Amino acid sequence: MKIGIAYALPQRQVWFDVEMPDGATIQDAIARSGILKQFPEIDLEKNKVGIFSKLSKLDAALNDGDRIEIYRPIICDPKTVPRKSKGGDAAEA
Repeated sequence: MKIGIAYALPQRQVWFDVEMPDGATIQDAIARSGILKQFPEIDLEKNKVGIFSKLSKLDAALNDGDRIEIYRPIICDPKTVPRKSKGGDAAEA
């Protein structure tokens, strides 16, 4: 079965196509892809993974055509980052 693996950095996005046997897991596909050698900062103990934007465990079974996504950790609390308004600077009170 054909599986895609996606990983995105702020400045670069990569996609790997991997052929996997039936019964393969997310971890099997990531290992076969070689992505961990190209991006040693990926730590599967810390980075979450998913299939089509749905969080999954590394031992989840794959289906033909699945897209595995490796997520980077959040580096700031989204609740503390000011939102940008569409009209420019926020209106003053």
